[in-house]
Amino acid sequence: MIARLQGKLVELSENVALLDVAGVGYEVELSGAALDALPPVGGEVTTYTHFVVREDVQSLFGFASRAERDLFRTFIRINGVGPKLGLALISSVAISDLSRAVEANDVSMLTRVPGVGKKTAERLLVELRDKLPMVPGTERAVLERLDRGMTTEAESALVALGYKPAEAARVISGVAAELEDIGSTDDILRAAFRRLARQTEMSS
Repeated sequence: MIARLQGKLVELSENVALLDVAGVGYEVELSGAALDALPPVGGEVTTYTHFVVREDVQSLFGFASRAERDLFRTFIRINGVGPKLGLALISSVAISDLSRAVEANDVSMLTRVPGVGKKTAERLLVELRDKLPMVPGTERAVLERLDRGMTTEAESALVALGYKPAEAARVISGVAAELEDIGSTDDILRAAFRRLARQTEMSS
C-alpha cells in the first residue's frame, strides 16, 4: 500500500501530477483541494494517497489531508461508488455542505455532482448518515466552524467574481479549515485569493 508521497512536482496535466520521489516518477490523480495546494513546478509536494489495483490498471489518488483521504475511502466503500466518482464527490462538495445534505436528506445537492444520479444520491445519503461522523475532520465542532455565515458569504463573493460554485465551495472550504482564526469574511477571502493566485501561477 502506498499511503503517502513526498517529492518534487515535475509536471501537471489537468488534475494528474507527476511526482519525482527519490528518482521514481509517480502519476497521482489529485483531489480538488490537493490540486489547489500544489506549489509551482519544481516545488516540494506531500500528499496522502490511496492505491487502487485492478486487472487492467493501477492508479494512485492523492489528497490534501489524511481526513480527506478517509472520507474518500468512506465513499468508495459504498456500493456503486468507484474511485473516479469518489474523487468527483470529494472535489465537488465541501464537507460542510455534505453534512447539511445528509442531515436534510437533500438529494439535489449530490445530483449536481457529475456522474451522480438520483438513485446513487439516495444511496449515498443513507450510507453516510452513520459513517460521516466517524470520519476524522467531520466532527461537530469542525463542521460548525466551517458552517459559519462568513464562509457562505465568501463563496458568494467568489461566484460574483466569475468562479464556478463548485470551485468556490472547494476553495473556501479548504482555506477555512486551514485558518487558525477566522475573524471575518475578508480573512477567508484573502486566504482564498492567495490559493487561487498559486493555482494561476502553476497553469501559466
